[in-house]
Amino acid sequence: MKKRSMKGWLYLLPAILFLGCFMVYPLIDVLIYSFEEGYNSASQTYYGIGLYNYRYVLRDPYFLQALRNTFILVIITVPLSTGIALLISLGLHAIKPLRNPYQTIYFLPYVTNTLAVGLVFMILFKKTAYTDGLVNLLLQWFGGSSVDFIDGPYWAKMFVLCFYTIWVVMPFKVLILTSALASVNPEYYSAAKMDATSKSRVFFKITLPMISPMIFYLVITGFIGAFKAYSDAVALFGTDLNAAGMNTIVGYVYDMLYGNSGGYPSFASAAALILFAIVLTITCVNLLISKKHVHY
Repeated sequence: MKKRSMKGWLYLLPAILFLGCFMVYPLIDVLIYSFEEGYNSASQTYYGIGLYNYRYVLRDPYFLQALRNTFILVIITVPLSTGIALLISLGLHAIKPLRNPYQTIYFLPYVTNTLAVGLVFMILFKKTAYTDGLVNLLLQWFGGSSVDFIDGPYWAKMFVLCFYTIWVVMPFKVLILTSALASVNPEYYSAAKMDATSKSRVFFKITLPMISPMIFYLVITGFIGAFKAYSDAVALFGTDLNAAGMNTIVGYVYDMLYGNSGGYPSFASAAALILFAIVLTITCVNLLISKKHVHY
């Protein structure tokens, strides 16, 4: 028995070493950096240990701006993208002859380069000296006034960022939910049909409970993905997100490390751990909620 146990640990050893080197060690390193006050990356020195880095980050207006942007992005995009993906998946499930072609069409944005899609969105929404952009032309055609969605008011820029984020994550969610709907036992629907159960009751009492684990999975991964948003904002508004007022927490961490005002790994580490704490708290809350509403 001991021989077999040792053999199992030997098989796991490469994975354990990999996780230790590239996940556990960096996390411990970041935790240490976050408490080192006045850390100098050139000389590898610091003058004290304490909570100054956290106090600085939590009072930094750029971080507070990034925190607000990230929370707005999460609150808007996660429920909307999941709900729209569920509606599209239900439609695809109902039209079986065209399911495969439509699944391919909906999945195309997922395999397209993020920056390329962002460039297309920027062209569609950006006002230039030569054109107001396709979206503004449509607004004017319906009698509205043109809006600068890229360099204009905050709400316009946030609308584009949310729209873009939903567009990018939609294909994956549609694919997962379509597969979940296909896995529901058809005998439940046959029994409901024999009892002349209404379609709305079938959806809420059979379909939704049966696919609730997949919906919960998409909500959890959606929260984590939205909190890690950065490349989406860069694709639309460029690398100077602080000037555009559209920075995110991950963007703030990057700026503290490598941006024009970079070279502060202690501040970046503190911000990263604050993000980790937020994501962990929300994940734990979702896990508690799932015990009552998710049917395994």
